[in-house]
Amino acid sequence: MSEKIKKTGKTGRKKYRSLWISDVHLGTPNCKAAHLEEFLKQNECENLFLVGDIIDGWSLKSTFYWPQTHTNVVRKVLTKSKRGTDVYYVTGNHDEFLRKFVDYELQIGNIKIVNEVVHETADGRRLLITHGDQFDVITRYHRWLAFAGDKAYDGLMAVNRWLNYGRARAGMPYWSLSAFVKHKVKVAVNFISEFEEALAYECRKRKLDGVICGHIHHAEIREIDGVTYYNCGDWVESCTALAENLDGSMEIIHWVNLDHESARLSRDGKVVSLDRARKAA
Repeated sequence: MSEKIKKTGKTGRKKYRSLWISDVHLGTPNCKAAHLEEFLKQNECENLFLVGDIIDGWSLKSTFYWPQTHTNVVRKVLTKSKRGTDVYYVTGNHDEFLRKFVDYELQIGNIKIVNEVVHETADGRRLLITHGDQFDVITRYHRWLAFAGDKAYDGLMAVNRWLNYGRARAGMPYWSLSAFVKHKVKVAVNFISEFEEALAYECRKRKLDGVICGHIHHAEIREIDGVTYYNCGDWVESCTALAENLDGSMEIIHWVNLDHESARLSRDGKVVSLDRARKAA
């Protein structure tokens, strides 16, 4: 399996077979809605998968926050649906209020609300699409701890905003405090590893080729014991999405260069591409 870096063009729209975005958290100050609006405007797709935590019901319950940029994102999704894109809204833990509608097979135009769905790629692979919170033992069995952790994360992000405001004024690049904590603290690293392995095990049990999820805000493509694990990241810290090209190959799109985030939106963000070894052979 090979990895390479390339850039998308600045002009014109790019067409993908499928796009996946997750963990947008509309309804919170941490959501980078303006970047997501630009991403949806510049990229077309046949299938759009919203992989959970798109609307943050947990946050909206306690404090209502909904600026125009968040409405603009919803409008972009509705416009894509109206123009023929098949949209799948896969429920997550922060938008679990939608799960009660799944049994009714609720469909609004081309928008379907599901808890999970299996997608077949252009090259014939079958991938499970799920937010992933069902495989998080804390979220599933210790809800009080999940809520407490969510509040702690919000606090960390608030500190992160002020920290990077000061860094920007000093001419220093963006630095994610929360990403540092998640990937340097041993407990967090072990949690991520166990989460990924649990999803890979579920795929092997169902005889599927891979899984696409969100939940942990960490975009990644990697092989786990014969199963391809994809995480489409988030639109709170990293502004990442997962894309399927017309030939079935998959990419992680880093839409915004966070080192220069305060300057302007980046329309040609770095794209990390990781194709399957059998395709490169």
